[in-house]
Amino acid sequence: MAEMKIKTTGSKRLFENPILEALSRTSPYVIWTMYLIIISILLYLGVTKYHLLWWQILIAFLGGMVFWTFAEYNIHRYVYHLESDHPFLKRFAYVTHGVHHEYPNDKERLFLPPVPSLLLATLFFSLFYLILGKYAFAFFPGFVMGYLLYATTHYLIHTIKHPPKPFRKLWQHHLLHHYKCPDKAFGVSNMFWDYVFGTVPEELRSSKRSAGA
Repeated sequence: MAEMKIKTTGSKRLFENPILEALSRTSPYVIWTMYLIIISILLYLGVTKYHLLWWQILIAFLGGMVFWTFAEYNIHRYVYHLESDHPFLKRFAYVTHGVHHEYPNDKERLFLPPVPSLLLATLFFSLFYLILGKYAFAFFPGFVMGYLLYATTHYLIHTIKHPPKPFRKLWQHHLLHHYKCPDKAFGVSNMFWDYVFGTVPEELRSSKRSAGA
């Protein structure tokens, strides 16, 4: 992602059209309400229509949550940080994520807005249904719950300056991504895949070595 001057306050208008501009913003309450309803409906259908057993739901739900962490890392690294000289792709990268790097504390752009979020959710559910069949009615709700926990963690990182001690390293990990090394630290809700793929910032590796010395 091209370098840009970071603004710690304020916001930016993305669209001249007032409707599109309004649709580019959201709040945690809207997204949580929307997806809790969807999760409840899908689980209800899984039980009543597809006769999923409780242990099948539990395994598929947890599997969906774990798979989200892998998707989170890869979407952030390869989609949100897409590098291209093509005007459309550059605009896409800026609208989807670049504006957040420029205005990282804009609270109305810390969750993906409802319309693009629902379009992506439909795509993922369709893919999971093709692969997993009826088990998608439990796997996808877990995947969405993983997304909600990720997005909430992201929101809290940008709105709470002094997190409880157990979460400080996670906070530091994401803030290093914003303010020092945008080519590293792509995990937000966790750092597992950054360790797997070697994208943990050197500052965190150094502090870990120092602590173990």
